[in-house]
Amino acid sequence: MRAEYIQAGLRIDVDTLRGTKVGVPNLISILAGHGIKATFFFSVGPDNMGRHLWRLFRPSFLLKMVRSKAVSLYGLDILLRGTFWPGSIIGKKAAPQIRLASTRHEIGLHAWDHHREQMSIEKMSEEEIYRFLDKGKRSLEDIIGQKVECMAAPSWKGTDNILKMKETFDLRYNSDCRGHSIFNPVVESRVLNQPQVPTTLPTYDEIVGKAGITSENYNEYILSLFRPEKLNVLTIHAEVEGIGCKSMFFNFLENAKRKGVRFQPLGKLLAENHNRDTAEVLKASVPGREGWVAHQQVEAKDIYC
Repeated sequence: MRAEYIQAGLRIDVDTLRGTKVGVPNLISILAGHGIKATFFFSVGPDNMGRHLWRLFRPSFLLKMVRSKAVSLYGLDILLRGTFWPGSIIGKKAAPQIRLASTRHEIGLHAWDHHREQMSIEKMSEEEIYRFLDKGKRSLEDIIGQKVECMAAPSWKGTDNILKMKETFDLRYNSDCRGHSIFNPVVESRVLNQPQVPTTLPTYDEIVGKAGITSENYNEYILSLFRPEKLNVLTIHAEVEGIGCKSMFFNFLENAKRKGVRFQPLGKLLAENHNRDTAEVLKASVPGREGWVAHQQVEAKDIYC
């Protein structure tokens, strides 16, 4: 009799130069040791993530930095990158690491300029959004020598304008929001032809330091959220699980295997899913994360066009 297993997607966001050069090779090695394939979403333009430090003046962001012990977790190299001077172009400085990932895993575009797209997406015109997507996609394709077929909006800032602009590219799917099922987004009463594979589980920085959750019991807690009857998509970060928390992540995969969790790239998860909802993508708040994220509407509905 075949044992029940839990199907899950593993998404890896790579936001910074250090995450690409150090975290990515670490994660490739860990995943290889467990026989796991995943989807890496790369930021390839300027690494200006240090500019987030100006958000310390916001109490909610400061609380998150303290709760997650961000300085020890990320390191000063990441936290100060691009704060007072232009950040390095990640795709130029870390092309070998990106190419290495592409030989073993599914690759998608996260951003050209992660900080700019995360912080200013609502102010950007459709034309500007298109230029950023096109520049990032072309840069990543030049690095890996193959077509990019998926994208993931930085920090799940999947606005209607982003969804519309992405439809102009020949993509298999996107992962721009949080949600509960694979679905086709509805924008301005029209069903777009590019499905969304949403993140369904919380990230490390959203829950550690809350409700008694620590790095010691994080693995046990996050695994308790996996369900065989639901869509399970976990997002990790090269800067976290690939560097400061790499031992924790190795142990997580060991524990996940014992529980029967089988990780795979998001594209494979999509291929095995034949019943898709349609849903609008709305702004929502997520516990432990500052600001809004795009979220699949809670009650999916069919809209015919």
